[in-house]
Amino acid sequence: MPELPEVETTRRKIEPLLLGRTILEVAHDAPHKYRNTHLAQGRRVTGLSRRGKYLLLHLAEQSAAQDEPHNLELLVHLGMTGGFRLESGKHTRVTFKTDAGELYFDDARRFGKVAVVPRGDYAGHPTLAAMGPEPLSEDFREDDFVRLAADCGPVKPWLLSQKPVSGVGNIYADESLWAAQIHPAQTRLTADEAGRLYRAVREVMGRAVEAGGSSLGDGVGNYRQHDGAPGEFQHQHHAYGRGGQPCDRCGTTIEKIVLGQRGTHFCPQCQPLRPVGAA
Repeated sequence: MPELPEVETTRRKIEPLLLGRTILEVAHDAPHKYRNTHLAQGRRVTGLSRRGKYLLLHLAEQSAAQDEPHNLELLVHLGMTGGFRLESGKHTRVTFKTDAGELYFDDARRFGKVAVVPRGDYAGHPTLAAMGPEPLSEDFREDDFVRLAADCGPVKPWLLSQKPVSGVGNIYADESLWAAQIHPAQTRLTADEAGRLYRAVREVMGRAVEAGGSSLGDGVGNYRQHDGAPGEFQHQHHAYGRGGQPCDRCGTTIEKIVLGQRGTHFCPQCQPLRPVGAA
């Protein structure tokens, strides 16, 4: 599933294709799934931003008509296999027609979402509404994170909840916990553990964004940039997807377990499970 680095890379790549362009039509055949997209018709894209794993297209006002919806934005969630493409294909679900051409949203497994909503009104997207701070922003503060982590349940599912920090998914949770040398099932982090994890999340996310995200395998629906180019951060993975391989730090075999219904990779030597209460 695309996580923050993949979504941020997507935002950066498609921004030149959409910024300042007028949306003529958002074409699809699933109005129950891609909601209120007709409201984008005739509006100019004034900005593209990202919140966690969501892309946000800011839409200009169309006219001064009293009955026209105002302050709208178009949300895109890539789901598990969603991504933008320059050409239409067998998995194209939505076509964005602009005054400069067309851009295609492909989604092999159909979990992606597109919706036009009043700006900032995320009632229909509860994960987005309750999302924590951006990991690379000044709003992500170590003291706040340490305080919250002191009472957390198993730390990996806690990270995946999006509440302590936004945009962290399965890949980057495993990588951050490996870097911080914390077991993914550890609860109630000490201040030292939480501080290490805070710094690891920021460092891992920063490097992953600069590398264009992670592309895993060559199967249908695997993350690619809009022009088909892969990300490169998979070559820097130390834990995720490396079950049965030696740890890059100590040589111990990386283990894979299921935690919170998610495949989880860690080094049992570098990331021992500390008994709760033991420092």
